[in-house]
Amino acid sequence: MKAVAVLYKPVGLALGLAGGMLAGAVFRQAWKAIGHDDDAPDATDEDRTWREVLLAAVLQGAIFGLVRAAVERGGATATRRLTGTWPD
Repeated sequence: MKAVAVLYKPVGLALGLAGGMLAGAVFRQAWKAIGHDDDAPDATDEDRTWREVLLAAVLQGAIFGLVRAAVERGGATATRRLTGTWPD
């Protein structure tokens, strides 16, 4: 059981990186649709309103959280199917 946890670490890391890239792409597309702009505002963008900045932050956090949970859960489920053990 411990061997599965050790072997899962690099797989989990790779899944996390891939999930982060996927979440970034999803966020950019969502912002284009919602914000009608190619670039989401940064907190220090002087020309953007509080509303825009905070909406972008909430949307980005929600998308990253959703994608991260889906990727981690999918990786754990696949590991159990392959090894019969749930990774810790």
